Amino acid sequence: MKEFYIFDYTDENEFKKLERSLKKYNMLAFKKLYFEYYPQLKEGKLLGKLVSTNAQKKMKTYELKLPTDVLFSKVHGDIVLVYHVYENEKIIMLDYIKPVDILSEGHQSELETYKGIMVSKEHADKDIFKINLLNMIQK
Repeated sequence: MKEFYIFDYTDENEFKKLERSLKKYNMLAFKKLYFEYYPQLKEGKLLGKLVSTNAQKKMKTYELKLPTDVLFSKVHGDIVLVYHVYENEKIIMLDYIKPVDILSEGHQSELETYKGIMVSKEHADKDIFKINLLNMIQK
């Protein structure tokens, strides 16, 4: 019988907030994560890039880049799932989803969009400037 990995969370409430915000603002990344990547992780296929290894805790940290719009990734950064693997215990510890600031802000209040990209309320001018600049460069 094949052994499956078990999901656990470093902070389940915070992770679920980020996950719900991802679902609301970037459905493509959420669907890929939920219906493709999670089942593969449970089967033991460790996806993404190995970032660090801790020999004392027997833990490996991975970063898995999720698909997103090119413009979004240029404005806010790539969407990345960070998780830790404890191979002896068969546990995958889901840590957080980057970019944490825009996703947590999106969970707290409704974010506005500008030309299809969500804009932070704290850095609205900066985000709009980046979007306009990128659009001018593309023309």
